[in-house]
Order: sequence, then structure tokens, then C-alpha cells
Amino acid sequence: MDQWKIGGLTLTWLDGGVTHMDGGAMFGVVPKPLWSKKYAPNELNQIELRTEPILVQGFGKNILIEAGIGSGKLSEKQKRNYGVHEEASIETSLNELGLTVKDIDMVLMTHMHFDHASGLTRKNGEEFVSVFENAAIHTSAIEWEELKNPNIRSRNTYWEENWKPIESQVCTFSETFEPINGIKMVHTGGHSDGHSIIEIHTDGQTVYHLGDIMPTHAHENPLWVLAYDDYPMTSIYEKQKWIKPDTWYFFYHDAVYRAVKWNGEGAISESIKRRANL
Repeated sequence: MDQWKIGGLTLTWLDGGVTHMDGGAMFGVVPKPLWSKKYAPNELNQIELRTEPILVQGFGKNILIEAGIGSGKLSEKQKRNYGVHEEASIETSLNELGLTVKDIDMVLMTHMHFDHASGLTRKNGEEFVSVFENAAIHTSAIEWEELKNPNIRSRNTYWEENWKPIESQVCTFSETFEPINGIKMVHTGGHSDGHSIIEIHTDGQTVYHLGDIMPTHAHENPLWVLAYDDYPMTSIYEKQKWIKPDTWYFFYHDAVYRAVKWNGEGAISESIKRRANL
């Protein structure tokens, strides 16, 4: 597991699994000769996307950002289509830190697509149950409503088994919300109508997790948005608003970097690499 200490916080990336999604879909209208220079595809034109929840410690609580793809929930067809080579082993990761799933106090969800939310529940016999049974689970009210009432486009990624078992644990918000002093969730829309980002303050520094409006370091250009985005112009606007020079950004999906800081010209000035790539 990779850890990053910044200010008074420790961020630990847990083993939440991995997907390999179509590179063209992940970069929308951007031509492959451009995006492939920044994020290499495999022979199937897929790019590696980690699904590794970030454990934030230092606020007196065990806070999880995102939840991974879970384990034992995907069919063989889904694994093939989504390029899932590894499923999650969150409990093992937590045990290595001297924790269990019962020690997680809150889970912050930027949105509830299957590759972020499947790890919230697990199969127990013939039913699904909550994994983080003692945690408050935070997401935007818009995201929660769409999750429960998906449309013809979103029903393939909003799964009933990912929300019904946790319904009593969910806390929703409208525009902004501070689940604890030092952390703010901000509704942005874009990738989904209810998508949110996370802003963290520690010892005079501010760091951001922009969720899937900037899933990897290669998406720093505001115009490089996903074909999966429901509202791409909103994603562009929000990226223009939130991507700033000399500011740390950390990632859930990136297979190369854990965190990145850009200078005023858009070049990486500082970075924390994923250990597998050192």
C-alpha cells in the first residue's frame, strides 16, 4: 500500500481492485495520438484505471474516499468488458494497518457509479449487506436520487445492490457540506449530475480530489473530458474552476501517480508516484 503524508494527515491507498477501460471513451474526442502520449494503452486500446479507496487519517476519524469495485459482485462478462484483472481486498489492506471495516467512521463518495460504489456492499448468503456498517456515507442529494431512479443511460452503472443495503447510513447534501472540520464536499455535476469533489485543508495546505472530472493526471487539460460524462460542458467549466497551479491533486483511478502538482504552464512540478511504477 502506498502512503502519503501531507501536513498533519496520512493518506493510504487501499487495494480496491483495478479496471481497464477503453482509452477512446476515457478521453472522448481527443485523438489517440495525443492522449496516448500521456497515458499508455494496452493492445486492446484499454487504459489501466485503479479503483483504490483513499484512507484519510489525522482528523481523529478513519475517513474513506470512494469504496472500490468490491469482490465477488461482477459476472465473468462484466469482468471481461471492464477489464477487471483484480478485485478488491479492502479488509486485508485495513488489517495490515491494524484496522477492520468496522473502524471506518465515514465514507465520502464523489459519485455512485459501480466502479466507485460496489465496495460499499458485499454478498452474505443470498442477500447483500453493508461493508462499512458503522460509517456515515456521504454523497450529494442529486446523486442519491439518480442512483435510486436511474435513466436509460445510467442504469448500467447505478446498481440496486450498491445502495439498498446502505440506505440507512447515507447522508446527503445539496451544494456544499463539511462532514468534519477540514474537509469539504462540493457538488459539481459534470461526470454525473450529482458528482462532487473533495477539498481537504491541513496545516495551511489545501489538497483536492476531483473525482472523475479529472480521473488521472492525463486529464489536466480542461477540454479532455470523458465520453462517459453525462454533462461534458459542465465538466469543462468545473475543471477550469478547480484546477489551479501549485496545488496538490490526488487520484483514485490513476495507475501512474498518487498525487500531482502542476506549474503555471501545465507541466508537472511535483508528484507522488504509485509504488508499482517506481
